[in-house]
Amino acid sequence: MTDRGASGGRPARADAQRNLASLLSAAKEVFAESSVDAPVREIAERAGVGIGTVYRHFPRRPDLIAAVFRQELDDCADAADALAREHQPFEALAIWMQRFVELAGTKYGLAKVLHSGDVAFAALPARREERLLPAFRRLFEAASAADEIRGDISADEFLHAAGSLCLSVHDTRPELAHSLVSLLVDGLRNR
Repeated sequence: MTDRGASGGRPARADAQRNLASLLSAAKEVFAESSVDAPVREIAERAGVGIGTVYRHFPRRPDLIAAVFRQELDDCADAADALAREHQPFEALAIWMQRFVELAGTKYGLAKVLHSGDVAFAALPARREERLLPAFRRLFEAASAADEIRGDISADEFLHAAGSLCLSVHDTRPELAHSLVSLLVDGLRNR
């Protein structure tokens, strides 16, 4: 998250940044538990802020939903560099893929509204292209350069396959998505 307000304008005060972080965290939890149609009051209470604070940051529900998903995209993308520093290439890739499964689960829960055509969601595909895909490609290419993974599949093909697996089972058995992606990653290993 940046030090700018939700609108991207002038830098936000420290307390406003904390409120924004609390709101996004609370909204993610409430959306996962109840749905994106959960009462805004419930999100405000969970975040420990007044309802006016929610509307000051996010005048419309789609603005809040888009901000939650944007944060999840950014968190997943940011994890790639940290994992690359802390782990061997294949291990970093495998750990990141489990993080991706969580992101896919978030997207599944928000899919109906994310594809509603609301202008609040218009920038999300570009955000995915700018942040998430390059982060994954770096991990994939590092594992390939270390000769730890097979060379007969591209990074984009592999991520598409993993995303398809996640979406195919996430509604009924989210834990199965983790297992299936683990199997897919293991099959990528250069033997």
